Amino acid sequence: MNNITLVVLAAGIGSRFGGGIKQLEPVGPNGEIIMDYSIHDALEAGCNKVVFIIRRDIEQDFKNIIGKRIEKLVPVEYVYQSVNELPANKENIWNRTKPWGTGQAVLCVKNVVKEPFIVINADDYYGKDAFQNLYQYMTQKMNPESQIYDICMAGFILENTLSDNGGVTRGICEVDAKNHLQRVKETYEIQCTDNGLSACDESNCIVEVKPEQYVSMNMWGLPPRFLDMLEGGFTEFLNGLEGSEATKKEYLLPKIIDQLLAEKKAQVTLLETKDKWFGVTYKEDKPVVVEAIRKLINQGFYKEKLFG
Repeated sequence: MNNITLVVLAAGIGSRFGGGIKQLEPVGPNGEIIMDYSIHDALEAGCNKVVFIIRRDIEQDFKNIIGKRIEKLVPVEYVYQSVNELPANKENIWNRTKPWGTGQAVLCVKNVVKEPFIVINADDYYGKDAFQNLYQYMTQKMNPESQIYDICMAGFILENTLSDNGGVTRGICEVDAKNHLQRVKETYEIQCTDNGLSACDESNCIVEVKPEQYVSMNMWGLPPRFLDMLEGGFTEFLNGLEGSEATKKEYLLPKIIDQLLAEKKAQVTLLETKDKWFGVTYKEDKPVVVEAIRKLINQGFYKEKLFG
């Protein structure tokens, strides 16, 4: 049996459940949220465990609203992201309150995940195709013990990931002829204008993007030993913090993988998906997502009652 775990980045969910928190906005006909559809698609593809990365202050609400329902379908584990839980006996000497980023979040699963795993955001709809592609690669082609990290990622088409209601941040991907990722670069405020797409880099300089480019939506297939690297890398990250950056700088999964590529310590296979991404980035996005889910139900992709 191929054991593949789904890891859900859910620590960014607010504590006021139902009070306008975008990850918990109902989008399905029976109150289903985006996370429900992602978990459904992951289990259908073959994943056989779910790990939720949450914060301790939302634990009981999270379990009552989401966790207990999913526990009936598949083994579930919970891990906790905190600004104060650091490796190598380090302490939060900076009195930081902002989360450390997705790299630290994923590191939280180190003690409960010993098999290859898929990482997703809690508030993104990825589509069935992406989960099936990653599961197939991870069970048939991935070498978890490879000397360099054997990683895969879902490659979305940029124009399929835009919002009609404002700019979005995407990891723009450069790939070679074999669809191996060469670079992933965080690009900001991507949106449609009368003159085509506009975007900027982290220095707020205008950059060119094309609608057909591949982008990362933070959906990765990772080998278990990647977690050891994350732990060492996070310790180095903390050791290198200076001045005001200590309260702002983040340890981010795309940047970590980009650095591994630059150092030729990883091979990342981009698995194209033509599915359209959905997410509630802006309040105005919700009706669009509700309509899209309804259309998928009408087309037979999902049951009216998802887990009924």
